[in-house]
Order: sequence, then structure tokens, then C-alpha cells
Amino acid sequence: MNRTVSMAGAAITTVTVFLFAVCILCDFIFGSYIVCMFLPIGYMMMAAGLHHECGEKTKVSANIGMILAGVYAVLILLVYFAQTTTVRTEILTDQASRILNYQRGGLLFNYDLLGYGMMALSTFFIGLAMKAENKPDRWLKRLLMTHGIFFPGCFFMPMTGMFTSMAEGRSGNGGYIALLFWCLYFIPIGVLAWRHFSSRET
Repeated sequence: MNRTVSMAGAAITTVTVFLFAVCILCDFIFGSYIVCMFLPIGYMMMAAGLHHECGEKTKVSANIGMILAGVYAVLILLVYFAQTTTVRTEILTDQASRILNYQRGGLLFNYDLLGYGMMALSTFFIGLAMKAENKPDRWLKRLLMTHGIFFPGCFFMPMTGMFTSMAEGRSGNGGYIALLFWCLYFIPIGVLAWRHFSSRET
């Protein structure tokens, strides 16, 4: 069961990130919101599988990674559930729209960035705890830990207002390019994680 759930999580992570990239390229905003609500679920399943395998010497790091994964999931689900419900179905005042509408930047946009910052820290600690036994696993470990470099940008850059400008379209296609780059980076993590779990006996 542990192996099956972990493999399913890796598969969900890979597919949702790929679909997110497709939605970005097709400018299908609602679809990207839906996909983003399934990504945290898949990631938590995948991270739990790696957490389960860690030894006692790396348990603290693995536990931190799982806690941060939970924080990431809560923030992201709140942000995108708001986009697909309240923002989509209610008539909002201009002030409320500035706060709630992801497309206009504002509070929920910043919470989204904070969520992905927590995900970056989560991958770092999960990668730190992972025991790599072969070359693909070593690549997975490196990619997970290196993904942690996204944390400073997600955490500190919203304080500068730069990402709000990108959300409101004042910085060209920079935001879309950054998201596509992230997708290209994260898809191999899901693929390597699936391979890792599929090679396990239990």
C-alpha cells in the first residue's frame, strides 16, 4: 500500500504539473486553477512516501519537510478554491477584487507565492533526508534540494511588489516564462520519484 500510494502521488504530481504548463500555454486560466488544487495532494502523497523511507538519523529533516508540505497544501487550496468559487461566481467590489482575484495580484496572489515558497523548503528538507542508492535517486535528491532555491524569491520578492506588477500584466510575459521554467524543472522530479517508488519492493 505504501508503494502504491507513493507511486500514485508521484504520477499525480507529474501529470498535474504537465497539465498546468499546457493550461498556461493555452491561456486556460480556470483549468490552471483546477489543476493547482490537485498538485498539493499529489505532492503530499509523494513526499510522504519519501518520508516513510528515511532513517532515524534524518527523521527530523523529513518531518520538517512533511510539515511544510502541509502548510503549502493549505495555502494553495485556499487560494485556488477562492478563485474557482468566490472570485468566479460572485460580483466583487473593486477593493475586494484587488484582494481576492489572483489575476490582479494582491493578498491571495502573495499567499500563493508563500505557498510555493513553503513547497520549496519542503522539497529541500525531504531531499536532505532522502537516502540515494543509485544514480537516478541521486539526481532526484539533487533536484529536490536545489528546488529549495525558489524559497527566497517566493518569500521576499512579493515584498517588493514585483510579482504584483507581473500579475497585472505590467511586466510582459515574464511571469508566464517563469512558470513554464518551473514546470520544466519540476516534471523530472515527479518522473524520478515515480521511478524510485516503482523500483521498491514494498
